[in-house]
Amino acid sequence: MSTKTDTPDTKSSFLHQERTSGVLAHITSLPSPFGIGDIGPDALAFIDYLAAAGQRYWQILPTCPTSLVFDSSPYMSTSARAGSPLLISPQSLYEQGLIQKNQLPAAGGFSPYQVDYPRVDALKKQLLEDTFAQLTSRRKDRLARFAEQSEQSDWLDNYALFMALKEAHKQAPWFKWPKTLAHRQPAAIAAARERYRQRIDYYRFEQYLFFSQWETLRKRATEKKIHLIGDIPIYIGLDSAGVWANRDIFELDEKTLQPTRVSGVPPDYFSTTGQRWGNPLYRWHSEDASVRRRLLAWWQSRLRTIFNLVDIVRIDHFRAFESYWAVPAEEETALNGTWEPGPGASFFDAMQEALGPLNIIAEDLGDITPAVIALRDQLGFPGMKVLQFAFDSNPHNSFLPYNFTSPNCVVYTGTHDNDTTLGWFLSNRLSDADRQSIKRFANRRMHDESPIHEDLLYLALSSTAALAITPLQDLLGFGSDCRMNTPGVPEGNWRWRCAPHFLTDELANHLREITHRFGR
Repeated sequence: MSTKTDTPDTKSSFLHQERTSGVLAHITSLPSPFGIGDIGPDALAFIDYLAAAGQRYWQILPTCPTSLVFDSSPYMSTSARAGSPLLISPQSLYEQGLIQKNQLPAAGGFSPYQVDYPRVDALKKQLLEDTFAQLTSRRKDRLARFAEQSEQSDWLDNYALFMALKEAHKQAPWFKWPKTLAHRQPAAIAAARERYRQRIDYYRFEQYLFFSQWETLRKRATEKKIHLIGDIPIYIGLDSAGVWANRDIFELDEKTLQPTRVSGVPPDYFSTTGQRWGNPLYRWHSEDASVRRRLLAWWQSRLRTIFNLVDIVRIDHFRAFESYWAVPAEEETALNGTWEPGPGASFFDAMQEALGPLNIIAEDLGDITPAVIALRDQLGFPGMKVLQFAFDSNPHNSFLPYNFTSPNCVVYTGTHDNDTTLGWFLSNRLSDADRQSIKRFANRRMHDESPIHEDLLYLALSSTAALAITPLQDLLGFGSDCRMNTPGVPEGNWRWRCAPHFLTDELANHLREITHRFGR
């Protein structure tokens, strides 16, 4: 864990204007009668709730399609650009006039506390298929116009074809398709577009629904002055439309179509062999200038898509833009990787030239060097301060609030990868002495009436950080059973849901009062 301090900022940050706060809650966790949170009326109600609670930011996880194969993780997707059909609201379909009231799935029968992904996946798939089957000619015209929009056309056709081909090949990864399709030979691609035209239109339709419903959500957030914080991982999965359609910008073997080197992180205190993530790496330093240009253009399009959805973007594993760990693909662990230089500040200069000012939060956790900090501060990006990482008996720990050297940062009680604050505090990862020390930092005593989640909320909101974000589970004071994700554990994640009765007026009033108390 880094204990480096920040260096002075060189570029202005989007956080420079005022002290603010917000809530981290993924859309899937919101209340809904259909088994999973979505971007319909309940999401609009949550925006209203945040505004009533005096909040100004709502942070979410990636909204891309998920797969049951990968435990429905939002960080393992078939597309870096598409929206998840699981987030499409049945109620909004009815309000849009796309289905009749009697076609709405039966409300209830789902746990209000956890997502049953196989059941929800089947329900949404059937509903969307039925909706597509009864499309009117007028709706088909709207779908055609959506597909032709400049901001969608550079990825939507390839994504829809990719999904249709995966369906036709029993969900096999693209590199196991017939060679003519895997290598995207023009004649084979043209024939596939003709053969699977109906299914291609279906997958376009899913995206039309997602983006049209999101437009309503974004409008409500703007009206309520709630800024949306999105999230993108730096790397994308090998079996994705993005890699299949843009093979030349990734480190792939031209014959086998497999990565030559893959992503990961080196050995550290937590793992003697490091972590081998397995994503293909970008060809940042290709000798072919046209490859470098296409890679930058792909990133520009990727960022343009997400900035059309949200106001701010958290980039996961920001440190890889300074230098990244490259692991030979044949290695089973990350032990024998090497550090390679990332694209650096010139990458973000190119992005800003194409897109304008970049409202980016740098996920700068883990093995962070002075060079990574220097890049972050040169760009003016706020980093992350996670309070659960602060209490290791090191008085110079950079996550301790009194060591924050710049307000240009975002303080969290925890993130989606942490245990809840209550779960962390009660776990065997802390000793009794640790717990006493943590309580003293909050000017509290062990076994007093102040619950630990309130203590860390107090520390976050009272800190000098310009923005304080609290996971919804921590606002509610919930334990480990409500944790969103446990890194390294492949199953059972991403399931927590907030039942409707948890979002009380009392909680909103309390959050508004403590937020205002600390000038946020």
